Amino acid sequence: MMNSLTEHLQFLEESLLKSEVRENKEELAKILADGFVEIGSSGQVFCKDECLEFGVSKARMVLSNFELTILSESVVLVTYFIENRTSGENSLRSSIWKIVNNRWQMLFHQGTFTQLQPQDFRPIRKSQFQQKL
Repeated sequence: MMNSLTEHLQFLEESLLKSEVRENKEELAKILADGFVEIGSSGQVFCKDECLEFGVSKARMVLSNFELTILSESVVLVTYFIENRTSGENSLRSSIWKIVNNRWQMLFHQGTFTQLQPQDFRPIRKSQFQQKL
């Protein structure tokens, strides 16, 4: 189960990096849960309605070091690294996904700029996260 769930959520996260999803309000609305909140790497806070109205960044980004931590039967945390090939800036990302109406939807997302390069990033492992709880 874990591998297929990991692959599915990574697919959804990567789909959010594609312009055909980022520019499509209907597709974004399917992925973002009602009540969705994002704390952007700029420090600004966005809600679902703002993302749908104004869109999201159209930068070319590459995702790596994807990790999933199960928080409950219907809620998971994912963490990963993003290389922004448009701006040259890198960021650490985290999202909380929840099952809503029998499908996974993103409830929360945060991006934090980092000076790290992909090869220097050590992902948060499930065992490290649980030790901190």
